[in-house]
Amino acid sequence: MACIVFTDLDGTLLNSETYAYEATLPMLAKLAAQGIPVVPVTSKTRAEVAQLRQDVGLTDPFIVENGSAIYIPLEQTSFTLPPKTEDADDIDGYRVLPLGCNYVTARAGLKAIAQSLGRPLKGFGDWSVDQVVQLTGLSTEAAKQAKAREFSEPFMTPKNVAADDLQQAVAAMGFRVVLGDRFSHLLGGGAGKGAAVHRLVNLYQAADNPVTIGLGNSPNDLDMLTAVDHGIVLPGANGPHPDLAHRGWTIAPAPAPEGWALAVEAALAALQR
Repeated sequence: MACIVFTDLDGTLLNSETYAYEATLPMLAKLAAQGIPVVPVTSKTRAEVAQLRQDVGLTDPFIVENGSAIYIPLEQTSFTLPPKTEDADDIDGYRVLPLGCNYVTARAGLKAIAQSLGRPLKGFGDWSVDQVVQLTGLSTEAAKQAKAREFSEPFMTPKNVAADDLQQAVAAMGFRVVLGDRFSHLLGGGAGKGAAVHRLVNLYQAADNPVTIGLGNSPNDLDMLTAVDHGIVLPGANGPHPDLAHRGWTIAPAPAPEGWALAVEAALAALQR
């Protein structure tokens, strides 16, 4: 059975408070032994994911900045490397497939959208490392990695602008937005976790129709969970996010990271019956 596991990170593979992942390591080793790729799909930057891949021991492709780009290791054999073009280039041992826009364009877009709305919109590019630390609670090193953006811009969700008005202004400029309670993310028009999942599945060499499993915990995972065959929702301490709870997806039996390992184990067992 050809299978790919797509997973969000914070609150899904990693505990949302402590970022612990040790409970997932035996299952990750089992998946690697079976040749099942584990693909992070995250709002994080390449710098952030590269560190985590090293810590956890992942070697498969990964999707960054809410589906803005796919990074495929050049030594990867399970996925076809698309040809190098103006858009798909090699960087630091990866073939990079951008789906959205570059960071300069995202920054310019945020300014244009703010002007259109007549409201200030401030993003990571407006803040120093110390300010990002204060706003997010990240360590200094983690804040530097979070600011190393290449394709998208997180910005403070405006409290005095209706969500529909913000989305309309973003769409009018040719961008997409992933809305969040505190921070939202401005993406290029072609970006998205679902689009990135579909692109990577089409590059998978093991089968024409691999079975896909996706794990997430928040509304910004909706795109990914909708794009896979088997969606799994990781609950928080107070249960699953209400926007994900009643959509027919499996609810993991515990929060991350223990729930991730248990849910993947159960999904694989069900597929192998």
